[in-house]
Amino acid sequence: MTRKPTKTATPSAARANAKASVVARSDEAPASSRATRAAERRAAIVDAAMEEFIVRGFTATRLDDIAKRAGVAKGTIYLHFKDKESMFEELVRTVIVPVVTKLNALPPPTGSVRDLVEAFASNFLKEVIGTRRGDLVRLIVAEGPRFPSVADFYYREVVSRGMAGMRALIELGIARGEIREKNLARYPQILVAPAMIAVIWQSLFARHAPLDAQDMLRVHLDLIFGERRTT
Repeated sequence: MTRKPTKTATPSAARANAKASVVARSDEAPASSRATRAAERRAAIVDAAMEEFIVRGFTATRLDDIAKRAGVAKGTIYLHFKDKESMFEELVRTVIVPVVTKLNALPPPTGSVRDLVEAFASNFLKEVIGTRRGDLVRLIVAEGPRFPSVADFYYREVVSRGMAGMRALIELGIARGEIREKNLARYPQILVAPAMIAVIWQSLFARHAPLDAQDMLRVHLDLIFGERRTT
């Protein structure tokens, strides 16, 4: 019995097969690498936008300046954002919202409500006062009245979440007898007032009268919860 000779690929066919294999592999890799590059460009645009907004203010910032600082073409910005407002909203989502989200993610306190409030507020002050987050908050306070849509977005994404979290803690403190003034639950803004005062004071008066925000927080909590007992 004779065995039929096997067919061998012609040089041209072999080249075609090799090329097809390379193309198949290259189609898989670029998909992830393109996504990575796009994410990096978006992050660079957001970082550049923050610097420009803080330096120039929301009104004076131009997309050309953001593009130049980010090292991208102006048209690239429109692949990720439709305008300055949407870019500013992204800044709030990535820079401020995560800090406030931590409040609503806190587990039920095993210790006192005051301890939980003080731990969160102290961490908030560390992450905001003297940082770019603080600069961003001050920018919203300064320019929000002229741009209601920006202020509305900040209220929805940051303020309303923070107030809900603080109100829940206040109600728990009242239920446990740690807070005597029951009306405080109607005004959770009172509990977070030191944080806003510290943010604004830092930019306006720190060079004249430096403020110890952490110590002010402790005094404020003494007024609400009563002074800590020392043994």
